[in-house]
Amino acid sequence: MPSSPELSTRIDQAVTETGAELTSFLQSLVQAASLPNHERPAQDRIAHKLQTMGLEPEIVPSRFEELRQHPAFGDDGFSPDGRVNVVGRWRGSGKGAGRSLILNGHVDVVPPGDPALWSDSPWSGVVRSGYLYGRGSCDMKAGLSAGIFAIDVLQRLGFRPARDVLVESVIGEESGGIGTLTTIVKGYTADGVILLEPTGLEICPVQSGALTFRLIVPGRAAHAAMKPHGVSAIDKFALLLTAINELESERHMGFQHPLYEDPNCIAPVNIGTIHGGEWHSTVPEQVVAEGRFGVLPGESNPDARHALEEAIGDVSGRDPWLSEHPPRVEWFEGQFESSETPVDHPLIQTLQSVHQQVLGAPPRLHGVTYGSDMRLFINHAHIPATHYGPGDVALAHAANECVRLDEVLTAVRVVARLITEWCGGRVS
Repeated sequence: MPSSPELSTRIDQAVTETGAELTSFLQSLVQAASLPNHERPAQDRIAHKLQTMGLEPEIVPSRFEELRQHPAFGDDGFSPDGRVNVVGRWRGSGKGAGRSLILNGHVDVVPPGDPALWSDSPWSGVVRSGYLYGRGSCDMKAGLSAGIFAIDVLQRLGFRPARDVLVESVIGEESGGIGTLTTIVKGYTADGVILLEPTGLEICPVQSGALTFRLIVPGRAAHAAMKPHGVSAIDKFALLLTAINELESERHMGFQHPLYEDPNCIAPVNIGTIHGGEWHSTVPEQVVAEGRFGVLPGESNPDARHALEEAIGDVSGRDPWLSEHPPRVEWFEGQFESSETPVDHPLIQTLQSVHQQVLGAPPRLHGVTYGSDMRLFINHAHIPATHYGPGDVALAHAANECVRLDEVLTAVRVVARLITEWCGGRVS
């Protein structure tokens, strides 16, 4: 049932009244520089807020020894047992119809880069012209704050859901999803998940996957004055790079999906680093390149890996040197699967409805090309999930990262209404 006009009006009023408090809370989270291995101060602030709301926050450590056998586990290179997640539970009354919901967000942030490129400290949380600035403001402390304050607002109105609402503040999303995987392994579950990632309040129920790979190309060293007697690994890498780019084009030409508007940017392939040679007057004997191989929606990770390995093998087999000295492909770190929730699923339909109630227009639905924890819920916990939150993802990871505060407040309104309709319940 849609939110009653009276309840909707009261939600709007309550959100406006709590705007300054939400801004202050978001500032405090941004000012807690929660880089990987240093998330605890931010998590403590979230746990304290959830405690004041009566959500009985649980501190849930991520321990590699408890996760290592899971097929989605990936060692992100950070502490194997010293990082914690926070899970708060707003207990439902159990009366009437409704479904449980997880509001998921991560507190870990990427490094800020050169501080000279920022107008203020990356950890300032300064507010200027309606925007709040700082690393993590957009990705994704604004969304996490919006989820927490959606519950806060409903509590102030005396609303109680029929089914549980969980808030998950996790670590490790930027480096592989170790935090969300922990909550899944520990048994936290629900009937639906909203990942409050920055989508500009657009609904993103499908994502491509992303596989990190390393390509090692051999050559034969020689003095540069005797170049014909050597084999340049850089030249051989150039052959393979051409094949990789051609493979990317072919994969996109043979794939279509209604939620991806750009047919050439569904599962991008990118070489991010190249290291070759040791001396300017020596023919380089090795190139090591690392990159990201996109996984098409619906494609399995093994099939995607095979596509790259086959392309590398085909080119190598036609080259006299590489056929005798084949390059190696190694897969490491993030191995993100693709995932998708059908657009006709009740979770997506309900979110569309409440978005239109609040903004007066239907939301845009589209797919995303970046990895996130959504795949863990859909593929490994078998829970329908979607991205939806405030912020422009184009500003994430950039200098002067920021988020529009009015968009954060709109997200609070939408999520609060979603809770009333998805979880059921009533005002006491």
